[in-house]
Amino acid sequence: MLQILVKASEVCAMENQNLSKVVLLACGSFNPITNMHLRMFELARDHLEDAGHYSVVKGIISPVGDAYKKKGLIEACHRVEMARLATESSDWITVDAWESLQPEWQETAKVVRHHYEDLLAAEHNIDDVDTEKYTKKRRMEESYIEDSVHLKRRDGLQLMLLCGADVLESFGVPNLWKQEDIAEIVGRYGLVCVTRSGSDPHRFIQQSDLLWKYRKNIHVVYEWVTNDISATHVRRALRRGRSVRYLLPETIVHYIREHNLYSAESEQKNTDVVLAPLQRYTGASTS
Repeated sequence: MLQILVKASEVCAMENQNLSKVVLLACGSFNPITNMHLRMFELARDHLEDAGHYSVVKGIISPVGDAYKKKGLIEACHRVEMARLATESSDWITVDAWESLQPEWQETAKVVRHHYEDLLAAEHNIDDVDTEKYTKKRRMEESYIEDSVHLKRRDGLQLMLLCGADVLESFGVPNLWKQEDIAEIVGRYGLVCVTRSGSDPHRFIQQSDLLWKYRKNIHVVYEWVTNDISATHVRRALRRGRSVRYLLPETIVHYIREHNLYSAESEQKNTDVVLAPLQRYTGASTS
C-alpha cells in the first residue's frame, strides 16, 4: 500500500513538472480597480489550470500612466495605491508600478516585454537595472525557446496578457493599436480574454485575419455568473453620491472617501486632450 502511495505521488510530481507555469499580466486604467478586475484573475487561473497544461503561479496588475490621457483618468499614484490595497489579501496577485511611473505613455507591447525581461532577469538573479538592448536580446535568445504556441522560458514559464472582451475588440479600433504590437502580444506571448455580457470574442476573432492566425494563442474564458461591474459605472455612481459598496473592495471604498476621489470635476480631466495612442499614431494633439 505504501509503495502504491509513493508511486502515485511520483506520478503527480511528474505531471506538475510537465505543466507550463504562467504569469498573468493585466494592463489598464484601473480607474478605480473593481471586484471584477480581481475576479478576472481567478477566472483565468481556473480556466487555464482546468485545461491541464498550465499552472498559474502569479498575477500582475499594471496600471497605466497619467500620460495615457484618458478622459476622467485620476492620478496614477492613487490608482496604484488602490490596486495595492485591493490585492493585499491575495497570495498570488501583485501590483507593479513601472508602467505608471513612465513619463510617456507606453504601448502595451512594451509593457509586456518589460515584464517578460523581468522574468528572465529573475531567472538569472540579475538586478532590475537598465542594460543595453543588445545584451537583453542576447539573454532572451539564450534563455527562451519559441515553440509553435508561445514564447517560453526554458523552465516552461510563460507570460500571458489578461484582458476583458472590450480590450480584444479594441484591436479593431483604427489607430488605437499597431498591428505589429497585436501580433507580438498574441503571437509571441498569448492572450487570455474574459467575456462580458453581450460580447462575442469568438466572432470577433473569426472576423480578424490577424487574430485568426494566432487563434490557438487566445484563451477565451466564459464568466457564466453575469457581472457587468465597470469602472465607468462606479465613477458615475460616485459622482451622484450613490453607494458603491460590494462593487469594490471595502478598503477601496474607504480610500476613495478619504481622498475625495471621483467628482464631476475629475471626470472632465483630459476632456479636450486626444488619447495618447491616437496622438502618437495620427499626429493629433487636440480633440
